Amino acid sequence: MDTISFDKLLLKTAFCCMASDGHIDNREIALIERMCLKSAVFENFNFHEEINSLVNKINTMGKEFISYYFSLLNQSTLSEEEEMTLIDFAIQTIKSDDKIEYSEIKFFKNIRHRLKVSDEAILAVFSDIEQFLEEDIITESFLDKITNQYLDIAELPKFDLISLNNDSSQNR
Repeated sequence: MDTISFDKLLLKTAFCCMASDGHIDNREIALIERMCLKSAVFENFNFHEEINSLVNKINTMGKEFISYYFSLLNQSTLSEEEEMTLIDFAIQTIKSDDKIEYSEIKFFKNIRHRLKVSDEAILAVFSDIEQFLEEDIITESFLDKITNQYLDIAELPKFDLISLNNDSSQNR
């Protein structure tokens, strides 16, 4: 697996959050550019070149690009401060177009589950994102998914026929 610098991980996080609702809004792009310009993390960084590279990658790779991002996030060893910065970039990007789609919340939950920082620490800084941290309601499709996962891995032995003893058959 590749390694990624923290600045590129931050940009990729913001970009994926921006794309997670299937729409790239100009306000999101402007916000991400401002965040990059303000942050000391982004030194010698060509925003337009980097963001267009990400656009090309998501266009050619599709969902595989998002999976790759999650893999990078899984393998990254981040400090709590870096995780909080990553969360800040994600949340600001999601909120920047003035509408929060469920797909964006779901995407954030995927990010959140890959970080070690506690919900309490997140809520201490971002008190208005409680819905981003709530557990999802178990739906019929979720149950179908876990049922299929179970059936795929289950190894059931051949069972012997059950014989009724005389006592139970006489009680009928």
